Amino acid sequence: MQHVRLGNTGLKVSKLCLGTMTFGFQCDEPTSFAILDRAASAGITFMDSSDVYPLGGGLERAGRTEEIIGKWMRGKRHDFVIATKCFGATGPQPFHAGNNRRHIFDAIDASLKRLQTDYIDLYQLHGFDPNVTLDETLGALDEVVRSGKARYIGCSNYPAYQVARSLGRSDVHGFARFVCVQPRYNLLYREIEREMLPLCTEEGLGVISYNPIAGGMLTGRYDRNKVPTDMATSRFAFPGRIGELYRGRYWIDHIFDGVDQLKKIADGAGIPLATLAVAWVLANPAITSPIVGASRPEQLDATVAALDVKIPEDVKTELDKATMQFR
Repeated sequence: MQHVRLGNTGLKVSKLCLGTMTFGFQCDEPTSFAILDRAASAGITFMDSSDVYPLGGGLERAGRTEEIIGKWMRGKRHDFVIATKCFGATGPQPFHAGNNRRHIFDAIDASLKRLQTDYIDLYQLHGFDPNVTLDETLGALDEVVRSGKARYIGCSNYPAYQVARSLGRSDVHGFARFVCVQPRYNLLYREIEREMLPLCTEEGLGVISYNPIAGGMLTGRYDRNKVPTDMATSRFAFPGRIGELYRGRYWIDHIFDGVDQLKKIADGAGIPLATLAVAWVLANPAITSPIVGASRPEQLDATVAALDVKIPEDVKTELDKATMQFR
């Protein structure tokens, strides 16, 4: 497993990051442990979580994913780089969410307890909060870093202009700076190539992209006429907001048309579509470490295999051309 620098920092992370949002809902604890073991055996030392995970678990299960990771990490914390996030609601009150000073301080202390550690390597804002000034948010994160509770900070799901504003305010005040971003990026969603990736390259920010196989869409296993009903195997089957979110992103005719075209390219190249999709993300020099997840340990094999794939130039050209509409 290759390790690369996280942006301009001196911290090196594995070229693939393990996403853990299935732990505690789609995956019970033994299955989650098996996935963590499989990832570790493949050399993945970088893990990403959030205080609201598991995805689809609802408020009553928020934090369960971190608890599972903390239990698994006992006695081996030193061997892994752990990232987690705050922003989403972790309780019923309005001050149990957002990027305000109170919630950030409460959230990191709760995450540290669940993860059974005294520091978090990378602490990220899970979303942008328009109700709080950047100075309040960044000032709170600066204190988190200075206290030693987090080594580095970053953000997820931020628009490029708010990342740029945040960097500017940090520079003005001498606050700790974002060292990375976590945006969605895959063959079916290439919008960050327009502004976010050029910004990250210029500012030296790492990019920990998520959804490299589009929630499973880029496995090519779905039939557009059969919406999944089994929550254990597909997030498209999730009830409520999460299921609606994923179906809204990908369960669309023109997305299925794109997948059909990509599958033909993958078949012609003799590379499984999921592996090719991850390899395509890895081939972008602006990407530091794509986040790969699983609901079963063996699902990691196809994504880890992407590390050994060098996409032929003609295939890369075909992929780029076939997905230009998603840019």
